[in-house]
Amino acid sequence: MSKVRAFLDRIHPLFVKGGRYEKLYPLYEMVDTFLYWPADVAPNPVHVRDALDLKRVMVYVWLATFPAIFVALYNTGYQANQAMQALGMETIPNWRGAVMDWFGYNPANPISCLMHGALYFFPVYIVTFVVGGLWEALFALVRKHEINEGFFVTSILFALSLPPSIPLWQVALGISFGVVLGKEVYGGTGKNFLNPALTGRAFLFFAYPAYMTGDTIWTAVDGYSAATPLALGAEGGLAAIQMAGYSWGQTFFGFMPGSMGETSTLAILLGAIFLLYTGVASYRIMAGVLIGVIATSVLFNLIGSATNPMFSLPWYWHLTIGSLAFATVFMATDPVSAAMTDAGRWIFGILIGVMTILIRVVNPAFPEGAMLAVLFANIFAPLIDYFVIQANIRRRAKRNV
Repeated sequence: MSKVRAFLDRIHPLFVKGGRYEKLYPLYEMVDTFLYWPADVAPNPVHVRDALDLKRVMVYVWLATFPAIFVALYNTGYQANQAMQALGMETIPNWRGAVMDWFGYNPANPISCLMHGALYFFPVYIVTFVVGGLWEALFALVRKHEINEGFFVTSILFALSLPPSIPLWQVALGISFGVVLGKEVYGGTGKNFLNPALTGRAFLFFAYPAYMTGDTIWTAVDGYSAATPLALGAEGGLAAIQMAGYSWGQTFFGFMPGSMGETSTLAILLGAIFLLYTGVASYRIMAGVLIGVIATSVLFNLIGSATNPMFSLPWYWHLTIGSLAFATVFMATDPVSAAMTDAGRWIFGILIGVMTILIRVVNPAFPEGAMLAVLFANIFAPLIDYFVIQANIRRRAKRNV
């Protein structure tokens, strides 16, 4: 790292004002601050110092996704190898086949599964990072400010939330929408009121529903159809999920079709523990979502329905199917688009939990409710904080009468 520091110091004069590459200074600053320290630091001693700056927050969230990334690689390849075995396919008729023929297509071979999954995940992530990064760099150059580490988080969350079979041109379009219209038009990092990764995914869902829903998109093999446990639950309740061979433990570990990084509740839980330990994520939001999910699920269980099997689905099944766990840990806890006050975070989380179950159970056309629930709560987060602050002001005013 000392050699990298020396190299950056040597080329620094080329990027500062008056240098040959003055307009590219934000790009230089991005590399420098990501590896070392932010550009703006306190020049004199101050009364309060906090090591948890924006750079460290973003890096911690990025690191917290690593367990989900590992499961995304393995499960994507595992599902694909299983599908090929069921269809009797011996190779893939594209460029991936030239690589996978060296490793084989055995679902019992972890190396084969990891490699097969990597051939789908990394192209999606590379396109996300390159296209989104170009938009970030363009806005930074126009506004003459540095590029921060926020996009590292946006890019990985967006890629993990996608199905493995999504066309790469849609990946580019989705991340462009999320970065430009979900963040940059409002001023960039820290000024957006919606989660950019979730905004991009929502755009793809409504613009290209055939590539984001259905039974044929979750397994990276053409011609193979496999419903997710959530879709099975929407059709036949818990009985349909179990008849398809899925146990609760299987959905908890993540060995099932679904978006690449959202299947494993265990991997997401490991990330949640890390974020809570480092103080990056709010336990109030996560606990609020859990309270909302449990309360609403139990209420629907008590009400019951002769025509809607989702009424009887237990709350602990809701936590392990669909994107609820991923949305709770990584999307809902976004410090920019979530509520800021302590009481507001409880309300914000409970609102997400209630809305998720309400959409899943009552809406017959859309079994996945976590994405819309978080976006809905993002819109109301400023209003929630406003009422919490006003309530605090009135309470303090009464004490001083």
